[in-house]
Amino acid sequence: MSKPADTPRFIYRDFVQIPVDRVGVLIGEGGKVKREVEKQLGVELKVDSESGLVEVKLKEGEEPSKLFKAKDVVTAIANGFSPERALKLVDEDVSLALVDLRDYVGDSEKSLVRIKGRIIGEEGKARRFIEEATGAFVSVSRDKVAIIGDYDALEIAKKAVEMLASGKQHSTVYRYLMSKRRELKRRKLSLLY
Repeated sequence: MSKPADTPRFIYRDFVQIPVDRVGVLIGEGGKVKREVEKQLGVELKVDSESGLVEVKLKEGEEPSKLFKAKDVVTAIANGFSPERALKLVDEDVSLALVDLRDYVGDSEKSLVRIKGRIIGEEGKARRFIEEATGAFVSVSRDKVAIIGDYDALEIAKKAVEMLASGKQHSTVYRYLMSKRRELKRRKLSLLY
């Protein structure tokens, strides 16, 4: 038995595991966020509210790259980003990077809390400095740091987070960020002339 012509077919699919407490954010009030992701990326999301497993299916005729973008949006929301920020990933020049903090501290909860505190900084100062210096967005969640930005911003912000995670002084990281910021400005100016 064949499907009616107006029923979309799905040719690619993948899965993303998200924390159960982030399922509501992904779905949104009345399903608004889920529908927006589906509409913008030509996918269907099936969310298991009890397990946090999200199936991402690409609709027939859509670019396969949209499947990866949809997975990135779901992953960004799973790692603490608001849907508005996560949807910036729809832009082909914007990407997502994850830094797994367990790579730096193992499974020690106490060390994980300490390292997250270093990355966030007092009253959010370090995280805010990274965002302002690079133009990237940074979210510190359970055991990961998620970063959204264009290629240059992403690489610089990721390096700054890794420096803090490996124990570098905040002042050293701030100097690195200011140096990279000046370099980016010079590069952009040279492209204009």
